[in-house]
Amino acid sequence: MRILLAYASLSGNTREVARRVAARCQATGHSLQLLDVDGDATAALAQPRDALLLGCWTDNAGRTPAEMKAFVATLRDSAGLPPGPGVAVFGTGETQWGPEYYCGAAHRLARFFGSPHPVLQIEQMPHGQADTHAIHQWTDTVLARIETAIHADPARRHA
Repeated sequence: MRILLAYASLSGNTREVARRVAARCQATGHSLQLLDVDGDATAALAQPRDALLLGCWTDNAGRTPAEMKAFVATLRDSAGLPPGPGVAVFGTGETQWGPEYYCGAAHRLARFFGSPHPVLQIEQMPHGQADTHAIHQWTDTVLARIETAIHADPARRHA
């Protein structure tokens, strides 16, 4: 599959999760483009893709940061919003601010795109075997589901 993995990171936590998801995608044979949404997204959005993986940190009171909102608007305006089954979201957050805000931006993005996939939530910086296992399992599950959707829909298959 051709995957665009776009992420927003404030302190580096989400960037580290994005790198681990990207490494897993590439290790399983997928073509991947990694994009920090703070940069110019024009070239990345012009490329064909089968899947969009989004990673985001959470701003005040569970809000989506401005740079991710701007990326989604650019995506909508330039390439159109992809169908929900081809979009999966992960996020980093801090449970100390309360469960109602934990990874709130990731959950908002998943709802916005109508993603049927589980949201991967990582507390701050990923560390240890448990986080590595969660990242690998989430990535494998999401990629398998997206591949199944592609194969089930003749309009989404590519040569």
